[in-house]
Order: sequence, then structure tokens, then C-alpha cells
Amino acid sequence: MAIEVESLRGERERMKETLRELETEQRRLEAELKGLRQREIQTKRMIEALTTLIDDAPPPPPKPAAEGA
Repeated sequence: MAIEVESLRGERERMKETLRELETEQRRLEAELKGLRQREIQTKRMIEALTTLIDDAPPPPPKPAAEGA
């Protein structure tokens, strides 16, 4: 059984197109992942900054004792 060259060429072209689509999708996902990583880093920095502010804050004044106890 002989395989026709044109059939093989057509399949090769379809595979090349599929590969281009996959590469495009991969680049899109990589860009999205980069954005998510940046948001993660920013959120962690905000948490660290808030933790520093909390740690450096003066203690709250004592509550007055209830009268007539």
C-alpha cells in the first residue's frame, strides 16, 4: 500500500498549523502567568508592609474598669 506524497504534505501542513496555534496559546498563557505572579508579589509586599505597621503600632490604651463592680 503506497502512501501518497500529497497526502503526507497535507498532513504536515495541518500539523504545522496546529503547532502555531499551540505556540500562540502558550505565549498567551505565559503572559497571563506573569501577570498573576506580579499580583502575587505585590500582595505579599502589601502583607509585609501591613505586618510592619501592626508590629510598630503603639499598644492600645487600657480600657477603663467598669464602675460598681
